[in-house]
Amino acid sequence: IHQQHCSHCPALWQLFAFQLLSFPTSIILRRPVIDNVTSMASPARPGTPPSDELLDKKDHGKGGKSSFHCLSSIRLMVLAILCLQNSMYTVLRRYSQGVLRENYSKHELLLLAEVIKIVFSAWMISGDLPKGTTLSQRVVYLVETSRKMFVLALIYGAMNILSFVSLRNISAGMFSIFSQCKIMTTAVFSSIILRRSYSWTKWRALVALMMGVLLFSEPIWGDPEHRKEIEGGNVIIGTAAVITEVTLSGFASIYFEKVIKLDPLKLNIWERNFQLALSSLPVYLFFIAGDGGGMSGFFGGWSWIAVLLSVLGSAGGLLVALSIKYGDSILKTLATTGAIILSSLLDHFLLGGPLTPAMIIAAVQVITAICNYTFDATPPPPKPEMVTSQSEPMLNNSSHDDAENPPKKEVDA
Repeated sequence: IHQQHCSHCPALWQLFAFQLLSFPTSIILRRPVIDNVTSMASPARPGTPPSDELLDKKDHGKGGKSSFHCLSSIRLMVLAILCLQNSMYTVLRRYSQGVLRENYSKHELLLLAEVIKIVFSAWMISGDLPKGTTLSQRVVYLVETSRKMFVLALIYGAMNILSFVSLRNISAGMFSIFSQCKIMTTAVFSSIILRRSYSWTKWRALVALMMGVLLFSEPIWGDPEHRKEIEGGNVIIGTAAVITEVTLSGFASIYFEKVIKLDPLKLNIWERNFQLALSSLPVYLFFIAGDGGGMSGFFGGWSWIAVLLSVLGSAGGLLVALSIKYGDSILKTLATTGAIILSSLLDHFLLGGPLTPAMIIAAVQVITAICNYTFDATPPPPKPEMVTSQSEPMLNNSSHDDAENPPKKEVDA
């Protein structure tokens, strides 16, 4: 539909499909295609909160409306593919570990996913190098400026440790209940760090979304087996660990979004992905060494399904960054929440997973909450520049009156 408005959409379809499958099926996808489109949504000046209103201001003129519609279609497409990727990843992992009982190390799987992201991001970076710069020189520069992404990798590592600590002290059901608070922590940090304002309709939608997901996961926290207290566990330590992990999750999402959109270096999305994947390598190597390679030893128990999971995991990391680039962290959360519903439906029809009437009602509530948030028609609050523009005619009139009745010198001063 948008091909007549923007020539980048067909190429982007191929690019996102390529990232989803991560197979080199096309050679026509190069970095300049993305650059031309990302220029429509260039990051704001440092200190300016990113918002959709900034895109509206850039879309003046004859081609502005078509550019905005093209960007909106790209955003919707990225979120839809992210939802599909999360669903495929969840169902395949359920089949791998729940049906086939494969015993590979999850940290080794994530390590391979980071290596794939590094290779793919480097290939995309090589397509648009600055003049007179080689790929090795650009890589050295990215390594030297990767401090912020290394901090983010450490946060993810800390979240992994906190999840392990919490599950050693509290039940899986209680852990699942607290985990749903990630939706609200992301919105709170978005308001604090990025200074976004959300209408009461959106806040109510987020609360309804959180409750819907909580009700949808009732087979987990409602199962007596999952509610048993951990022998020798400390409920206070486990609860504190999961609350800290949920808080860090919301902060990490907004921190990543701020770095992508407002950082003065203005590195593109592939360069940031390269930095984050490279910074994550030592973190996962630390976990692999501490875990001893898992039940099957170092790099044992692997299969073609495990490799496919790594490929899908790397595609998910790239899609998360793209969803934040073209949307925001809240929209990314909505996409991953919708993936919970889709993956559960696939799990029921393909692998015989549970699907109770309560889960169906909860799924309807989740979808309704997502629609209420996405299609909220509440007008944004007035901005200072709008007040200034409205006051200009009054200033002009006052200057006209001053011409007829000269003011005093104190007023002029």
